[in-house]
Amino acid sequence: MKIKKILVANRGEIALRVLKTAREMDIKVVTIFAEDDKHLPHALFSDEAYSLGSGALSETYLNKKKIIDIAKKCGADAIHPGYGFLSENEEFARLVESAGIIFIGPTPESIVLMGDKIGSKKALEKINIPLTPGYHGDDQSDDNLAKEAKKIGYPVLIKASAGGGGKGMRIVHQDSELLESIRGAKSEGLKSFGSDKVLIEKYVQNPRHIEVQLMSDTHGNHLHFFERECSIQRRYQKVVEETPAPNMSQELRLQICETAVEIARGINYRGAGTVEFILSQDGKYYFMEMNTRLQVEHPVTEMVTGHDLVRYQIMVASGEKINLTQKDIKQKGSAIECRIYAEDPDNNFMPSIGHIERIETPTLRDVRLDCGFLDGTDVGVNYDPMLAKLIAWGETREIAIQKSISSLDDVLFLGVKTNRDFLKRILGHKDFVKGHTHTHFIPDHAESLKPKDLTIDDKAKLLATFILTGKMASTKASNASFTTPWTTLTGFRN
Repeated sequence: MKIKKILVANRGEIALRVLKTAREMDIKVVTIFAEDDKHLPHALFSDEAYSLGSGALSETYLNKKKIIDIAKKCGADAIHPGYGFLSENEEFARLVESAGIIFIGPTPESIVLMGDKIGSKKALEKINIPLTPGYHGDDQSDDNLAKEAKKIGYPVLIKASAGGGGKGMRIVHQDSELLESIRGAKSEGLKSFGSDKVLIEKYVQNPRHIEVQLMSDTHGNHLHFFERECSIQRRYQKVVEETPAPNMSQELRLQICETAVEIARGINYRGAGTVEFILSQDGKYYFMEMNTRLQVEHPVTEMVTGHDLVRYQIMVASGEKINLTQKDIKQKGSAIECRIYAEDPDNNFMPSIGHIERIETPTLRDVRLDCGFLDGTDVGVNYDPMLAKLIAWGETREIAIQKSISSLDDVLFLGVKTNRDFLKRILGHKDFVKGHTHTHFIPDHAESLKPKDLTIDDKAKLLATFILTGKMASTKASNASFTTPWTTLTGFRN
């Protein structure tokens, strides 16, 4: 069925991302917005936009019935869930399909299977996928979990089976910490995900986080679009992502990618998905989890492969075949994504709120800013603090790094404190430049990632620049020859 109108059940930059591709495909786009988002671009620039009202998230972006009612009212053929919110919610996918609307995503069965860390591991055992040594059985008693932890050997990782984003996760180094960690993980899992089931895995020291982008259609095609390196994280949340992964042999790269394709084929997957692996220092890799949606970091894959993943999502949902073979998909150059957050890294990463006076955009070629805000909009505390994603492509990794650092200087969010300088310190760190990354990079390099004090010479130069700039402005203001329509007009943009 040809899709003519899509409702995006999300907000911000991902809603705009879907809007961009849909318009290229001559598809109308409907967006939804909570009242505190009514001035944001996703509410202003779509073909149609509908208010979800105000209140808690459960009354707005997580209100399944309200969203589906809007889709019916506006005549949408399909719903794209974006990422976060309801994107991996099996009940929402079923309700959408029951309403006669296409869900642009995997089947509800795949969401259930891969959303359960225990269930997914049991399924993948049957097709011989490498799993982290551990326990994911049904006996959840404290005594049995303690016995299994000793069998695996410390340190171990306790994980909420239905968890994600670091919630319901505990690292345990010795017996005395185990029971409290199990109970904490169970409690957090029950509170956040409605399930207190946990699993135990061998804790791999200083691993790398490697993920593979997949796309499967309904005609038996399961393709990978290569890997991404996502090891630069803070509290299990990604900060910097890149592709290709540095310091990885082509043999290992293809092995990991082919394993991901085996998973998609083994569960008869549909649509976009990402398989995440832990890569140990000895070169062994283990399945960690599968995200049954589009990832925040999908743009780096698009820039390096030249393929539009959102377009393929829509094509698959329409029942079309992806007319590609694996050999058609190649990597060219290197791309890096930096997540720009409204937070203060130099003050314990405190969230930042406020009024964005002005947003400056990057000026270099092959650099894109995916942003869901405009000049004059506000940043609050109701949503994820990510303001934008800066994605830079270069012919080499070194060029991509330098473009990213230069472009971070361009990208200002005047009025709100961001992590721009912290990102520059990461990209310029000698170990990052060498590709020596792992999931504990930020805490391990905490001291060297702190801002450096200015030297006396630096302070003198800044002071001289400030004084000189002030004098020039004063001279121009008092000299009539500097008065033109362009200097007297304010708020004018071309």
